[in-house]
Amino acid sequence: MHKIKVLFMTLLLTISTNWIGVLQGTAWHRAVEVLFGLAAVAFFVCMNIVPYTGRGKEEKIAGKRLKQLQKGRYLIIYTMLTFLVNTAINISLGLHLEFASTGSIVLFVIGIVGWLLGEGILLLNGSIRLFATSVQMGIRYRVAIMLLWWIPVLNLFFLYKLYRLAGQEYEIELEKIELNEVRKESECCHTKYPLLMVHGVFFRDARFFNYWGRIPKELIRNGAEIYYGNQQSAVTVAESGKELAERIKQIVQETGCGKVNVIAHSKGGLDIRYAISEYDVADYVASLTTINTPHRGCMFADYLLEKVPEGLRKSMAKRYNDTLCRLGDTSPDFLGAVTDLTATRCQERNQKIVDSESVYYQSIASSMSKAQSGRFPLNFSYDLVKYFDGENDGLVSVESALWGNVYRTLKPEGKRGISHGDMIDLNRENFSNFDVREFYVNLVQDLKEKGF
Repeated sequence: MHKIKVLFMTLLLTISTNWIGVLQGTAWHRAVEVLFGLAAVAFFVCMNIVPYTGRGKEEKIAGKRLKQLQKGRYLIIYTMLTFLVNTAINISLGLHLEFASTGSIVLFVIGIVGWLLGEGILLLNGSIRLFATSVQMGIRYRVAIMLLWWIPVLNLFFLYKLYRLAGQEYEIELEKIELNEVRKESECCHTKYPLLMVHGVFFRDARFFNYWGRIPKELIRNGAEIYYGNQQSAVTVAESGKELAERIKQIVQETGCGKVNVIAHSKGGLDIRYAISEYDVADYVASLTTINTPHRGCMFADYLLEKVPEGLRKSMAKRYNDTLCRLGDTSPDFLGAVTDLTATRCQERNQKIVDSESVYYQSIASSMSKAQSGRFPLNFSYDLVKYFDGENDGLVSVESALWGNVYRTLKPEGKRGISHGDMIDLNRENFSNFDVREFYVNLVQDLKEKGF
């Protein structure tokens, strides 16, 4: 029934975008033709303001973004269908219409112009809605549509891809909403101690965009209480550890929570381990979960620092430090941060710092299946890291990332793999073999069940 209604709406839109062509050759009374035209225009305007999607029941639980996404998606499919039907109609008219009079030619041309204008409005309306609301569309499809919209057949191909992509995004997000509604009362992520999420190197928590992507909102929807490390983006492990120790004490003092559960990504795991061991905050940390953290360092980092000339190193460091200052760091140390990620420095530090017996340590590692399965620059660095360190996520080897009482590796399924950026939802990307948001929900739920 839904498909029949969509086809019926497509038929009406076909008429409304090409009503002059549809009426050509008829002997209707002029008043009837005018009324028909006004009705067609009115229907066209209404469909552009409130496109028919036929998903009323589902859209009751969907937010504004998803509703607009769905409307944009339907406008795209209406554009493709009406374009194909109207193309056939106008070809037929062009072959059979008598062009004996100038009036017939003018009317035919007006019909063509009106049709293309109507299709353009539908396409622009749908594209704007999708461009504004789709997270999964990405830069590639946006650029492709803007550059190639005028090429016949190719533009229809890209429009269909957008239609499919938006449909998948809508279904996934709607399923998320329904799942969260079902488990809302259980508050499966409401742990005994709040979560402290610690970012990695060269990023900040949420100054311009959230380092953890869509993950925090998903955890909060399921009852989690979340704080952020707020440490500088690029300083030594010791300096970051000091900042995190102060942050933990501040949270405990201000909230009275007693302890925190720390989830740390990449270098953030090294920073927090140092804070626990060297800055006396072990009593304030219930658990530490490190995500793709180079506990044993990166041998390829040793290689790069050795091969890059000193002058170039200093020049790069100055440019990075200047940029990081503008982004909010007070005393960035690019070279210090990078050096602390080397295998040599991590080995030295691991001999110095000792894990606390009162803290539950666990670690997660992931790996890519091949270079092409990661976004830039991880697709570039994957083979280099593999040469020096073995199986890796584009930056950190699996062997280096495993640490603590419990550890596990997320193995790639198929061609995609799971990159360093995928583990923090860096690209806000949905892919079939790994649901990063649900992974963190299960992770925090497990902490709750363990009494943390």
